Amino acid sequence: MGKRFTAAQKEIDITKNYSPEEAVVLAKKTATTKFVGSIEVHVRLGIDPKQTSQTVRTTVTLPHGSGKKMKIAVFKGAEGEQLIKKIKETGQVDFDIAIAEPAMMPKLAVIAKILGPKGLMPNPKSGTVTSDVPKAVQEFESGKTEFKNDESGNIHMILGKTNFSDGQILANFKTFLDALNAVKMGGLKKEFIMNVSINATMGPGIKVKI
Repeated sequence: MGKRFTAAQKEIDITKNYSPEEAVVLAKKTATTKFVGSIEVHVRLGIDPKQTSQTVRTTVTLPHGSGKKMKIAVFKGAEGEQLIKKIKETGQVDFDIAIAEPAMMPKLAVIAKILGPKGLMPNPKSGTVTSDVPKAVQEFESGKTEFKNDESGNIHMILGKTNFSDGQILANFKTFLDALNAVKMGGLKKEFIMNVSINATMGPGIKVKI
């Protein structure tokens, strides 16, 4: 892997900000895995992640999906209560998204310390707390994806697989950027989007001009 990564790095001019079109081509070209990996986007934001008023958390429906099969947990009724009990007892979770009906939220408090650090706590802002649970499940299965900033104020998201066409990844990238810009808040001391990079799984980062 070391040799493949080093060879991939030589394809990239680290002093250059590439256009989105160039970055997508390079990301696929510099993929170093032998399996079909992902194309990822990483964004450094000019927010203060310690300020709740500057938290970024929203959803986007990628036009071509992420290529990742999402496992969804549903917290509703008696089955939801059983799932809460299981998670409380084992401390284990095996899903990517949690969707809950509003009545379940007080009951989820007992496992908030388990779900919260993993970014799995249902939230109305992301559409994962809803009275229409079946609709929400269908939307997430159809490509709706949640993204939020981490504790350092960065956002990481999968844009697709390396076997997606350049056009599909580019369309997903532009849709993601539009969704991110839509939640820009006022009063920031810095630019909202500081820098953007794209890379393939375990591949070198490619700075993107936006």
